[in-house]
Amino acid sequence: MNKNKLNVGNKIKSSGTGGFSFKGSTSKFFEDHITKSIPFFKESRLLTAKLSTFFISEDSIVYDLGCSTGLTAKSIFDANQNKDFKIYGLDLSREMIKEAKKKLNKKNKKNIKYVYGDVLNKKLNKSDLIVSNYFIQFIHPKKRQLVFDKIYKSLNYGGGFIFFEKTRGPDARFQDIFTQLYNEFKSDMGFSEKEILNKSKSIRGYLEPFTEKENFNFLKRAGFKDFVTVFKYYSFQGFLAIK
Repeated sequence: MNKNKLNVGNKIKSSGTGGFSFKGSTSKFFEDHITKSIPFFKESRLLTAKLSTFFISEDSIVYDLGCSTGLTAKSIFDANQNKDFKIYGLDLSREMIKEAKKKLNKKNKKNIKYVYGDVLNKKLNKSDLIVSNYFIQFIHPKKRQLVFDKIYKSLNYGGGFIFFEKTRGPDARFQDIFTQLYNEFKSDMGFSEKEILNKSKSIRGYLEPFTEKENFNFLKRAGFKDFVTVFKYYSFQGFLAIK
């Protein structure tokens, strides 16, 4: 094995400091890894699906940005099976798109379509709902506002934007508490101290969380006036914004 490779757990390896990637073999082990890495990941996904029922109607268009292996898109479909609508899952990893397509079946393949591409370069049609779970945190800060702006522009009036993010504490003391609790959580989930350190190094300069206040500011600058926190567990939060 390349000495520069970092083992971050669940058979996933990073190319080095700041080298974590959702491409390559990561997609094969992704679901197990993210479930063990993010507190209440399943519950967050199911909450997203329940919230989606307030915005999806007949002929609605829904976007799942950073769809990865399609877990959220499938949950949204399952919660709205009585309606005829379209979900477009978008991801910048061809391997994730391939894994997501494998999960399509006769019941949902008519309604769900997975597309490879960059959200900043893809045209988004008018939509009633856009979801983005643990994706925007990987957008470089200099481009992040552009994503919020594009989402706001795409939504129909009354449309919803649901997103979950890892967030920073409002000051150094809170952040220190959150960091310690998160490391303990990962240890409890079976990650070794070395894997926890390696994961931290692998996402350095790649995953850039912002505080709750700054996420609200992104929404305000995009044009949103109505938004609320719908989930919070120390450094992990879910938000709902309505156009």
